[in-house]
Amino acid sequence: MTSREYPTRPLIGLGIAIIGPAGVLLIKRGKPPRLGAWSLPGGAQKIGETVAEGLAREAREETGLEIEVLEILDVVDSINHDTAGLVKYHYTLIDAAAIVTGGGLQAGSDAMDARWFATSELDSLDLWSETLRIIHLGFNAYAAR
Repeated sequence: MTSREYPTRPLIGLGIAIIGPAGVLLIKRGKPPRLGAWSLPGGAQKIGETVAEGLAREAREETGLEIEVLEILDVVDSINHDTAGLVKYHYTLIDAAAIVTGGGLQAGSDAMDARWFATSELDSLDLWSETLRIIHLGFNAYAAR
């Protein structure tokens, strides 16, 4: 098994832009990388799990919500180096747009908090530029459904 820290190969991560009338659902990360930062719900894909199954599982685990995936939005590289320049984390992130179909919102074990944000609030959150880009793609997919 490849370690999440200092991996021998990239790991596959899944991210979900859950969009609704109140805006986009974000979680406050409870684990590195980006501990304490607001982010899209998501996590590592498990062996034997399809992307769709992984997206649904991660949404349930981190937000308590059931989702319907609208579309795959993009694939993003997330590579973080340590102070010595070594690769500490390397994820290939598959990001999707989704809507809520059931459940009740509550932060899961990997999240310190989970809540809806209006588009007008996003600039104050110091989000990763790729997260903002994916959120905007998610809003486009939501509007086109």
